Amino acid sequence: MLLAAFAGCGTTKWTDTARTATEQLLITDSIDRAVSRLDMRALAGKKVFVDDSPAKSVTDSAYLASAIRQHVLASGAILKTNRDEADYILEVRAGAVGTDRHDLLFGIPATNLPSFGVMAGAPSQIPEIAFAKKTDQRGVAKISLFAYNKQTGRPVWQSGAVPEESTTKALWVLGAGPFQRGTIHRGTTFAGAKLNIPLIDPVLGDQGGPTPVAVADEAYFVEPKEPGADGGKQQVGAGAGGASSTAAGAKPPEAAPPGPPSSAPPSPSGVPPSASGPTPAAETRPPAPPPANDVAPAGAFLPLAPSAGPFPAEERHQGGAWSDRLR
Repeated sequence: MLLAAFAGCGTTKWTDTARTATEQLLITDSIDRAVSRLDMRALAGKKVFVDDSPAKSVTDSAYLASAIRQHVLASGAILKTNRDEADYILEVRAGAVGTDRHDLLFGIPATNLPSFGVMAGAPSQIPEIAFAKKTDQRGVAKISLFAYNKQTGRPVWQSGAVPEESTTKALWVLGAGPFQRGTIHRGTTFAGAKLNIPLIDPVLGDQGGPTPVAVADEAYFVEPKEPGADGGKQQVGAGAGGASSTAAGAKPPEAAPPGPPSSAPPSPSGVPPSASGPTPAAETRPPAPPPANDVAPAGAFLPLAPSAGPFPAEERHQGGAWSDRLR
């Protein structure tokens, strides 16, 4: 009685989309493969508008147009959404976007038997008896692109016909399956689960070397800074530097050419050597070289040790060298 009171049942509602996931994967995978083969380096750095109006009527045309726009950006071109802002027009057309299917059966297919006489009420259909069954399905995408100058109408680049296809294969053996394999699957699957088969699904190592950016792969791009983004800061810094140099003083004067050393006796009247005659040997020191730019070297601002001589300290530093005048 207790078990009967808790007895019950439940139902689950299952729905399917108008298009199967396998069909959508086959078409979009073939589009990705076809777009990834395009070499658009001729459009790098150019303002491009993508005209996809000739391909509006094909299946998954929105996905095709978006994949091409993405590849245009990845190739270095400048994508423009307004036709008037672009310098070049990239026109897209599709020759084929669709799927095909082939079935193969080893066994007895489903058959309808004629019914007559006393066997009118007996079952007249023989169900399918398959020892092995195979289904192959493929998605095909064939696209072509060409670019031309909007002003002159002259051609710039064309891709030619680019056909690509994606595949999936399903196999049933004595009713067990499906064993699926193809470009839209990661290896071999059994009833949707990954199945690793030795010697059939080898682990492929890294081949090395750079690989091109495919539209189906994730990639990151560094956006260049706009010119003049840091110009204001540099100008502000330059203005501050100019103000500080003005406050510090004028440009250091050029160094006077050194004269030949002389051993003449010092002037007894206390007049500076530069005014009374040759510089005494005791006061002779080589002048510092002129600076390479408008900024004096750090050593010119350091105090120098006083040298022995008969002149006062305030008169010993009135020579013709620019380092002495900075003191």
